[in-house]
Amino acid sequence: MDMDIQDKKIELIQWLSTLDDKSIIEKIMKLRESEKVDWWENISDQEKKSIEQGMEDAASGRMKPHSEAKKLYGKWL
Repeated sequence: MDMDIQDKKIELIQWLSTLDDKSIIEKIMKLRESEKVDWWENISDQEKKSIEQGMEDAASGRMKPHSEAKKLYGKWL
Protein backbone atom coordinates (compact mmCIF):
# COMPACT_ATOMS: atom_id res chain seq x y z
CA MET A 1 0.00 0.00 0.00
CA ASP A 2 2.81 2.42 0.86
CA MET A 3 4.47 1.69 -2.45
CA ASP A 4 1.24 2.51 -4.23
CA ILE A 5 1.22 6.06 -2.82
CA GLN A 6 4.91 6.44 -3.54
CA ASP A 7 4.32 5.40 -7.15
CA LYS A 8 1.53 7.95 -7.43
CA LYS A 9 3.76 10.69 -6.04
CA ILE A 10 6.52 9.87 -8.52
CA GLU A 11 4.00 9.82 -11.36
CA LEU A 12 2.69 13.24 -10.32
CA ILE A 13 6.21 14.66 -10.02
CA GLN A 14 7.09 13.41 -13.47
CA TRP A 15 3.87 14.79 -14.95
CA LEU A 16 4.31 18.14 -13.19
CA SER A 17 7.91 18.47 -14.38
CA THR A 18 6.75 18.33 -18.01
CA LEU A 19 3.65 20.49 -17.57
CA ASP A 20 3.51 23.75 -19.53
CA ASP A 21 -0.10 24.73 -18.88
CA LYS A 22 0.09 27.71 -16.54
CA SER A 23 -3.60 27.48 -15.58
CA ILE A 24 -3.17 23.94 -14.27
CA ILE A 25 -0.05 24.96 -12.37
CA GLU A 26 -1.99 27.86 -10.80
CA LYS A 27 -4.82 25.50 -9.80
CA ILE A 28 -2.32 23.17 -8.15
CA MET A 29 -0.76 26.10 -6.30
CA LYS A 30 -4.20 27.24 -5.07
CA LEU A 31 -4.95 23.72 -3.90
CA ARG A 32 -1.65 23.65 -2.04
CA GLU A 33 -2.41 26.98 -0.36
CA SER A 34 -5.94 25.91 0.58
CA GLU A 35 -4.48 22.90 2.41
CA LYS A 36 -2.64 25.31 4.73
CA VAL A 37 -5.85 27.04 5.88
CA ASP A 38 -7.08 26.09 9.34
CA TRP A 39 -10.51 24.43 9.16
CA TRP A 40 -11.67 26.71 11.98
CA GLU A 41 -11.54 29.64 9.56
CA ASN A 42 -13.91 27.85 7.15
CA ILE A 43 -16.79 27.08 9.51
CA SER A 44 -19.71 29.34 10.38
CA ASP A 45 -19.98 31.42 13.53
CA GLN A 46 -22.85 29.18 14.63
CA GLU A 47 -20.63 26.09 14.28
CA LYS A 48 -17.85 27.81 16.23
CA LYS A 49 -20.26 28.74 19.03
CA SER A 50 -21.57 25.18 19.17
CA ILE A 51 -18.05 23.75 19.43
CA GLU A 52 -17.10 26.28 22.11
CA GLN A 53 -20.28 25.47 24.07
CA GLY A 54 -19.46 21.77 23.87
CA MET A 55 -15.96 22.41 25.17
CA GLU A 56 -17.33 24.50 28.04
CA ASP A 57 -19.87 21.78 28.87
CA ALA A 58 -17.15 19.14 28.89
CA ALA A 59 -14.87 21.26 31.07
CA SER A 60 -17.74 21.80 33.54
CA GLY A 61 -18.68 18.13 33.62
CA ARG A 62 -22.04 18.67 31.87
CA MET A 63 -21.88 15.61 29.67
CA LYS A 64 -24.12 12.70 28.79
CA PRO A 65 -22.88 9.13 28.97
CA HIS A 66 -21.91 7.43 25.72
CA SER A 67 -24.89 5.06 26.04
CA GLU A 68 -27.34 8.00 25.92
CA ALA A 69 -25.61 9.57 22.95
CA LYS A 70 -25.66 6.23 21.17
CA LYS A 71 -29.42 5.95 21.72
CA LEU A 72 -30.01 9.45 20.35
CA TYR A 73 -27.63 9.33 17.39
CA GLY A 74 -27.24 5.62 16.74
CA LYS A 75 -29.30 5.68 13.56
CA TRP A 76 -26.76 8.06 11.97
CA LEU A 77 -23.67 6.13 13.04
